[in-house]
Formats: sequence, C-alpha cells, structure tokens
Amino acid sequence: MTRNGLKTALEIGPVALFFGAYLMVRDRTFDVLGTEYTGFIVITAAFVPLIALSTFLLWRLTGELSKMQIVTLVLVVVFGGLTVWFNDDRFFKMKPTLIYLIFGGVLGAGLLQGKSYLRMVMGEAIPLDEEGWMKLTRRFCAFFFGLAVLNEIVWRTMSTDAWVNFKTFGLTAAIFVFFVTQSKLFREHGTQSND
Repeated sequence: MTRNGLKTALEIGPVALFFGAYLMVRDRTFDVLGTEYTGFIVITAAFVPLIALSTFLLWRLTGELSKMQIVTLVLVVVFGGLTVWFNDDRFFKMKPTLIYLIFGGVLGAGLLQGKSYLRMVMGEAIPLDEEGWMKLTRRFCAFFFGLAVLNEIVWRTMSTDAWVNFKTFGLTAAIFVFFVTQSKLFREHGTQSND
C-alpha cells in the first residue's frame, strides 16, 4: 500500500469499521459487569480507542495533524467517553453538531476580522485569489452551521439506524455535493502558478 493509500485508509477506516460493526450488533445488548449496553454503546466504546490509534498512526506517518483532526479526536474521546460512562447514546449523536458549530464559529470569527481561516488550512490544496477565499469561507461557514442544524434534526427525530446512515453516508454526500457546487467559484477565482 502506498503512503497516500495508507493515509486514506487511516482517515476513512475507523468510520467504515464503526458502520460495519454497528450493522452486526445494532439489535443486540451486552451485559458488562451487571450493566446492559446496546450495540451502539459497545461499538462507540471500541471506536474511541480506534480513532485515537488511527490519529496517532496518521501523525507518525505524516509528522503532522491538522487542527480539524485534533479537535475531532478530542470531541470523539470526550463525547464517546460520556456516551459509554452514562450509557446514553445522545452524547455521541451530539458530537457532529458540536464539531460543525466549532468549525462554523471559527470561520465566522475570522470573517468578522476580515480573514479567511479556511485559507490557512486549505491554501496549498486549493489555489484561489483573495476574493475567492472570502466567498468560499462564507459559504463553508453557512454550510457548517447548516450541517449542525441538520444533525440535530436527524438525531432528535429519527431512529439510531437512520442517524448512523445519515452520519456515514448523508454527511459525506453533503460535503461532496457542496464541493461540486463550488466549481464555478473555483473557475472564476482560481489561480495557477506559472512555475
């Protein structure tokens, strides 16, 4: 496996494993030291160290972690730990809401200062002029707040199965569609080095 392939596997693997394992145990309950846990809680308990291990391996492989990866790890550990400790799946379901609110809030704070924090994170990957970065940052800010609201609606009104499918596939599809809809902005504001 190539270095990029391994990096991708470490980034996507834990979520894929969570989904696959959830499908296998979602209808089961487990007795652990006299306390009954649903399959969701048990899989969450396994997911927390798995995401920590994959993040550590990513750091060893690349020598760096993005701020988003660090925030995500901290929130997975905190909310996953609360989920298991209190035997209550609501904590883990709230985690994406908090992640998106933090990301949207950080981008919004930058915009209020006339800065694109998104450019600081993605500047090397997406060559845009200053106006393009500000437009993309505003759109990302609104998108993150929209995802936070959507996650709240889904986990509060639908079944755990529906939320797991939404988290695994719906949010991924939403991010893909968001990037596709930005193609005009990328064309109009893209900059390419002549080197």
